[in-house]
Amino acid sequence: MRKSDDFGFGTQIRKSPYFDATIEWGAKGFSVYNHMYIPRDFGDPEQNFWNLVNEAILCDVSVERQVEISGPDAAKFVQLLTCKYILITNQDGGLLNDPVLLKLADDRFWISLADSDILLWAQGVAVNTDYEVHIFEPDASPLQLQGPKSRDIMVKVFGESILDLKYYWHREYKWNGISLIVSRTGWSSELGYEIFLTDQTMGSELWNHIMLIGEPMGLKPGHTSSIRRIEGAMLSYHADADISTNPFELGLDRLVNIDSSQEFIGKKALIKIRTEGVNKTQVGLVIECDPLGGPNTKFWPVKKGKQKVGKVTSAVYSPRLKKNIALAMLSVKSIDKSIKFQVETSHGSFPAHIVDLPFYDPNKSITKS
Repeated sequence: MRKSDDFGFGTQIRKSPYFDATIEWGAKGFSVYNHMYIPRDFGDPEQNFWNLVNEAILCDVSVERQVEISGPDAAKFVQLLTCKYILITNQDGGLLNDPVLLKLADDRFWISLADSDILLWAQGVAVNTDYEVHIFEPDASPLQLQGPKSRDIMVKVFGESILDLKYYWHREYKWNGISLIVSRTGWSSELGYEIFLTDQTMGSELWNHIMLIGEPMGLKPGHTSSIRRIEGAMLSYHADADISTNPFELGLDRLVNIDSSQEFIGKKALIKIRTEGVNKTQVGLVIECDPLGGPNTKFWPVKKGKQKVGKVTSAVYSPRLKKNIALAMLSVKSIDKSIKFQVETSHGSFPAHIVDLPFYDPNKSITKS
């Protein structure tokens, strides 16, 4: 068995409170997200996908670091940062992060981050305002319990009251004298929960507690599934979205409220973008070739005839759909569902056609169930 000290590039990359426990439970490889290690290999990624959609998996997602904004002007400041719920854009309308917001109290909020340094952004914005706020990273490290059996496992862990927790709601529980924040959220497109530990010294104990309760019910240790998140058209920041893309290009219009009286950073730019329209937009593609060996590790050019019209940002083979599915950013002028594009993959050049997003469960009935 490998030891935790066998992994790493030094102390500059942080380890989560669950790091040792994940290795003990079979983690074989890690990547870096928000300056922290995240388990990315518990064996066969296809089996991890089937564990997720048929049973349940427990994932260390401590890399979803929290930015706490508290104080008398916390609500006003959060509104300044975000379009609506809760895209964070810069002054040009470029997307800086697409986090989840937890309102812990009227004067206390957590922003649960994708992979970018919003703590520094928020602190920098605050310096140039008169808002009375305190902005810092709290001791909060989430686990994801996701999959159709997650609700039954949560009942065993926390009791029947968990059944009242609605989609995108949260509640505080006590465990071993420690406060845990539990939310009906998760990055999986499946029914699931996130459990935020607020004492980093208890990571192994909490991981083992949940696994030992859930294992007889089908729970497996796992990692976030690229297959399932692409099926659900969930964005991965730095891949499908970044500072050079805006919410309208990503089809996130519903999360932008530029007609309200509220001011926020990027509002003027987004009004102009809506008025003038966008030149590129995100689409779903099916790539017509043998199953891809794994997710793409570079952006693949998309061509219409001999002209490059965009790029594939995320691609994977779905064993459930038996198709190679991809998210792509294409020129608006090139969009045509009746034609075949050509995608230049790492395995060769193959035809592809546009399909509606998401690829599976378009009404999100699973996550809302």
